[in-house]
Amino acid sequence: MALTSLLSVALGIGLAAATGLRVFLPLLIAAVAARFGVLPLASGFEWLASNTAILMLGSASVLEVAAYYVPGIDHLLDVLASPATLVAGTIVSASVMTNIPPWVLWPVAVIAGGGIAGLTKGATALVRVKSATTTAGLANPLVATVETAGATVVSLVAILVPVLAVLTIGLLLYFAYRVSKKAKRLVFGPRTPPGQPAR
Repeated sequence: MALTSLLSVALGIGLAAATGLRVFLPLLIAAVAARFGVLPLASGFEWLASNTAILMLGSASVLEVAAYYVPGIDHLLDVLASPATLVAGTIVSASVMTNIPPWVLWPVAVIAGGGIAGLTKGATALVRVKSATTTAGLANPLVATVETAGATVVSLVAILVPVLAVLTIGLLLYFAYRVSKKAKRLVFGPRTPPGQPAR
């Protein structure tokens, strides 16, 4: 029972991280997986596997993915999607954390699910800033494609191998951290050591 609960937490964290790449796509993948009996849902989240939910999430996913290919709209979406990402990360993680009492489930879903979703979203936003700065936005469609593919792969891995998904998330965040450091140096210039005059 304890192992099942831990795996469901890992699954929830994996799906939540994917919402940081695309808000609706991981929810859609989880809904379809639940509909076909591949993914068990926590009590009270049976609605996620309904026809209505799948139709709405499918429509929202298509619109979101397409919008990231429109110059200017992609940056606006990064701003608008940040609060939605926290909510989506919390909901999707809570929906799959089975065999966990509610008084444990919701704090874990909010802190771990919402938290990792926010971290992933922040990391991808930094990557987009670097892309816009260094390529005048020309590479942004490539970034959008990688993000969509990443959301899909992380969601599927989370469902099939939850522990591997958590490790994958760690690697993605490390990569994003390295990119953000390079972007910071590009925007603000190299850091001048104390005691030395700035060049």
